[in-house]
Amino acid sequence: MQKVFKSCEKLDKRCYDAYALTEDILMEHAAMGMEQYIGRHFAKGSSVSIIAGPGNNGADGIVLARLLYRDYDVKLYLPFGVKSPMAKLQLSRLKALGFEESDEAEDADVVVDALFAAGLNRLLDDQTVQLLHKMNSFEGCKIACDLPTGVGEDGALMPLAFNADITLTMGAYKEALYLDESKDIIGKIVRINLGVSSELYEDESDTFVLEPEDMKLPFREKEVTHKGMFGHAAIFTGEKEGAGIIAGTAATRFGAGLTTLVIHEKISAPPYLMHASTVPDTTSALAIGMGLGGHFEEEFLQKYVINSHLPIVLDADALSSLLLLSITEQRDREIVLTPHPKEFVSLWKILTGELLTVSEVQSKRFEMVRMFNRKYPHVTLLLKGANTLIMQEEKLYINPLGCTKLSKGGSGDVLSGLIVSLLAQGYPAIDAAIQSSLALSRAAQNYPGSSYAMLATDLIEQIALLEVHH
Repeated sequence: MQKVFKSCEKLDKRCYDAYALTEDILMEHAAMGMEQYIGRHFAKGSSVSIIAGPGNNGADGIVLARLLYRDYDVKLYLPFGVKSPMAKLQLSRLKALGFEESDEAEDADVVVDALFAAGLNRLLDDQTVQLLHKMNSFEGCKIACDLPTGVGEDGALMPLAFNADITLTMGAYKEALYLDESKDIIGKIVRINLGVSSELYEDESDTFVLEPEDMKLPFREKEVTHKGMFGHAAIFTGEKEGAGIIAGTAATRFGAGLTTLVIHEKISAPPYLMHASTVPDTTSALAIGMGLGGHFEEEFLQKYVINSHLPIVLDADALSSLLLLSITEQRDREIVLTPHPKEFVSLWKILTGELLTVSEVQSKRFEMVRMFNRKYPHVTLLLKGANTLIMQEEKLYINPLGCTKLSKGGSGDVLSGLIVSLLAQGYPAIDAAIQSSLALSRAAQNYPGSSYAMLATDLIEQIALLEVHH
């Protein structure tokens, strides 16, 4: 996993103050990183069109033009001239080579947006809007320098933004790269080194982005084992019994020694899942909410869920239940909540009386999970999305590996089954949430069928085929 920061200004300043590096040196390394990326992916002689702004983001683009000049067919367009001291200096260096800038933005094998990045603190004017429309119509590979123009410093999208295939971000990963609404605009994220190792450049952070290498599967390494060593997951199966069966199947597939569906009425469960009308004495973790409805009486839930000490996953219908959400007050219990944004709106209203909208949650996802964490630091919150956010005890983890294949009913039931499986096997809540989220994402990525076709059962089959990513 890698550290994530709200801004790199403080990190840049430390380079100046502590390491005697200059703005000029950092800019050279930023452009050198972009040059190296282009050099690895595009043959010499390819055309590169750089559209650069008047400030320091534009200056990065001007340096890139100098580094690529003669090896590539470079075109540089400066629609707003140059204004910052560094941009003026870099342009003078480029022109000393005999380079002449272009009169308009042109398509090329590589199109580089070095207009404004996060430095834009106003709405786009008509000239910029027209320019972005033109740049987005180009067919070349689109690369954003640090952050696409039109994506704010907080990650919020303006009405129009540069639609990047790749964002080459400078120095460190930033939260603005991981807001759901801008994920398709930002594209693939690659970090550029600014002249010192990340270990020296970065400061302390409580926010991290997860990588495939962080996945640790519950492999069984000892030979002498039995089912009782791998926990017993109990899943409350309500009105929509399919949701409970999916979760139970996922729990079993992910290593739970035993899985029991707690039922109110007789169901048709697969033979590898047990079912019972009460929670078995050997149970080591609970999951409730998936397809629950109003199937169980409050007295039953009070006895077997509220008054239990067992680790628990609350999902779906549980997140709109005042009774079940009272569990969040239990500070000596391993608790995982797995809402999607609409469910977060529901649970927050129940817990606090404050009414949010789904659009508020989506536009302020980082703020929302931190707000929840301040009130319930002991609870592990997993806010689903294109970039899933997982938080407990002031530490926030971003899983950016989700894909559109998961946008189908049943995917959340699989996730709850994976989490309760790991809880049953003794994982702490935060680890169970992180590892289950990674496994779900990797399994979905590995599904070989069409992006629209994956079923929950397909996802569970892919869970069985997972290997540690190297």
